[in-house]
Amino acid sequence: MTAVTLLTGLLGGSFQYMSSYEQKVGEQAKADMDMATKTFLDISEAFAEVQTQQENMLPGQFGSLKAQANPAFMPVDEKTLEPFSDYRKARASLRRNGTIFARKAEIYIDWPSDMGRDAAAEHTLDQDPLTASLLTKYNFDCEAEANQPQFKGAIYNGGDPGRPSEDLCNDPTADGLKAYVNLCARHADGTIDPLQKVVTVNWWSAKHHVLVMHHCFEALRGQSTTLASSSDTPNRPETTRPPASSEQRLQLQARRLDAFMTLTMAQLDRIRVRYRPTGFVCHVPLVRGAIGYFSNQCLPIPAKNERT
Repeated sequence: MTAVTLLTGLLGGSFQYMSSYEQKVGEQAKADMDMATKTFLDISEAFAEVQTQQENMLPGQFGSLKAQANPAFMPVDEKTLEPFSDYRKARASLRRNGTIFARKAEIYIDWPSDMGRDAAAEHTLDQDPLTASLLTKYNFDCEAEANQPQFKGAIYNGGDPGRPSEDLCNDPTADGLKAYVNLCARHADGTIDPLQKVVTVNWWSAKHHVLVMHHCFEALRGQSTTLASSSDTPNRPETTRPPASSEQRLQLQARRLDAFMTLTMAQLDRIRVRYRPTGFVCHVPLVRGAIGYFSNQCLPIPAKNERT
């Protein structure tokens, strides 16, 4: 009788524990999805609003872009924008919230969708050194084709790219396509600064997409429709590239916003996968504990990276 009582209590306690655990996991899954979705919509709407207003300001010159699925930024002179109070408000809001948007993207999109991330593990505070100021310091070239977002090729593994070299800095596709960009600091004459470390833009990071979008908006919004040729601009390896037209700049901005939205929608799916229900075997008392000694497959948050 004592043994039966103990076994019954053990089974009852096990079921109660699993039920409570699954409830907490479900609540966390809902919270993560809600915040990720809200962050995605807030960022997309903020950039899309400015893009749409910029496109509408000069419909005659850029009317051909109306047929595009995504609106885009329009670089115009500051005086041209004075009558457009709605645009000024949207632009000021974007400038004020740009860095905050990047941090929100990291917290609510990148971290929850990372299958291998353990919040309880130790993390270095400078694990991701990319910031808006670094993009400016390294003179990130918004017009270079090699700096446009892509998800094909090798994926950034978080390692240290090492010190800058001619091959690394001047030929980004030397080792094939990559889903990241290595940025090298350069002197005023365009030569590589060997004392500055290489900084990586990871296209599998929503935070990095937001930083790049905001940097390129700030870099282009105050320029006139005619830019200096790339040969007059330091820190650009593509010295023979002709200056981009206004329509090309608009298309590049549209591509960046589209890439951010594509990645974020994929990351939302990854959050769903991360919290998907476990199998029946994982709900059998004692069996779950036994499996836990050898594998984490019974946990609703498996440490597994499916991108690789």
